[in-house]
Amino acid sequence: MNFDSLLSEINGFGKFQIQLVLIQALSRVSLPCHFLLNNFMAAVPDHHCNVLDDGGLFGNLTQEQKLSLGIPAETDGTPSSCLMFTKPQYEHLAGFNSSDEAFTVQCQNGWAYDNSTYKSTLATEWDLVCSRKGMNKATATIFFIGVMLGAPLFGFLSDRFGRRPLLLVSYLGTIIFAVLSAFSSSYVMFTIMRFLTGMALAGISIISISLNIEWFGIEHRTFSGVIISLDWTIGNILLVGIAYFIKDWRMLILAVTSPLILAVIAWRWLPESARWLLANGKADAAHYYITQCAKTNDRTKVMATVTPADFLQSAQVENRENKYSIVDLFKTPNIRKLSICLGIVWYGVAFTYYGISLNITGFGLDPYLTQFIFALIEMPMKIVVYFYLEKIGRRSGEVGALLLTGLCLFINLFVAQDKWIVRTVVAVLGKSLSEASFTIVFLYTTELFPTVVRQNGLGFTSFIARLGVSISPLIMLLEDVWHLLPAVTYCAVAVGSGLVASLLPETLNTCLPECIEDIEKPR
Repeated sequence: MNFDSLLSEINGFGKFQIQLVLIQALSRVSLPCHFLLNNFMAAVPDHHCNVLDDGGLFGNLTQEQKLSLGIPAETDGTPSSCLMFTKPQYEHLAGFNSSDEAFTVQCQNGWAYDNSTYKSTLATEWDLVCSRKGMNKATATIFFIGVMLGAPLFGFLSDRFGRRPLLLVSYLGTIIFAVLSAFSSSYVMFTIMRFLTGMALAGISIISISLNIEWFGIEHRTFSGVIISLDWTIGNILLVGIAYFIKDWRMLILAVTSPLILAVIAWRWLPESARWLLANGKADAAHYYITQCAKTNDRTKVMATVTPADFLQSAQVENRENKYSIVDLFKTPNIRKLSICLGIVWYGVAFTYYGISLNITGFGLDPYLTQFIFALIEMPMKIVVYFYLEKIGRRSGEVGALLLTGLCLFINLFVAQDKWIVRTVVAVLGKSLSEASFTIVFLYTTELFPTVVRQNGLGFTSFIARLGVSISPLIMLLEDVWHLLPAVTYCAVAVGSGLVASLLPETLNTCLPECIEDIEKPR
């Protein structure tokens, strides 16, 4: 009896698995809160140069008159965000619109910000606007570089030491570094703490999904993958609610991190992966957790005649002394092709998803409403994804989701900015398809990589994905070169990665591979 058969006997989707999903949900809801936090924490409110009073002469002027004296107007009539006059233009009070001495310079005395939407953001805290706007975008990039480096690190460590202990390390690390980032006294300190927060969060991201999938039976694996991804949707909606009521960026960080305190408390009831224990020759520990699963699911009779020795014989794995690393993903032909293709697909999925998700302005809607719509559309899309994966398969789903995402991005290239309803509808559809590709690729990847290197595989693909995410926010700076260049880039990457996904094998209704030989010489 192999592990999948035994898991089916003791119920591969019972009370034990539901308990596992609920415990993990406490930590997983914090992932989108941190990953999309820059939409609110680093928001740039309307701003203009700070105009100082010219010897007390501005005292009786209205705010509009003061701005007309000191700040040039844009083509749409709004005050310039980054320029000011070298000298007050008093002739503007008399209705004259030009002057021979109307020279402009960059803001000399700081900026004045519109605090009606946000009380405090990174941009207002350290004046990350105009010539320093790249530093604001860089905060997201630095955070995702931390996630990128943390993914292979936690993947390697959890394959070596187990899923459960490394999850606790991730929980505690995230709490500590998030709190320190909230109390940062300088931009440099903040970026360092966000980098370390990203590293710690990477562990939660990749270990939790693998631990869940490894405890579900074959017939329930698709359902489990979609159910687990709902944590992201719930967290996304939670972020909108928290950000709407907490307008200060420091308190916002503390608020979105708070669910991890409950996750630390609930960790004591979290089981280790029995698959990982068997793959590493720990038959006694595996027997203990499988017995716990059978007891919780009211299937104790099945375990009456099963001993740890039976597990060790049935576990079709290599020598227990063999230690695996990320290098094993590239040693043999089939798994090498698999790793390279999955890396490209993950890059495209993440690059496109965050390119859409981190650009909630520009649709003519309130940013909170845009984020809420983006989050809400994920729920019905995941229901569609479940039935598609269950009936048709993973490969065509991944390919279709990426190609259709690219199509939505392509359509919006030709929709005028003033037609914000059409732009929003197409963008929301593209966002939902992009989320579908993310939901599928997580499940797909756990099914493709064998147990002995599954966490290393997830670590590698997550590393590549976060490389894409790190670059994604900076792509928006290309609009200074050509205003359509960012959208063209996102579109091309989505289509290219969708074509690469067509090279992957189908995994619908197949057993999880346990060792590398299962990939190279399928039984």
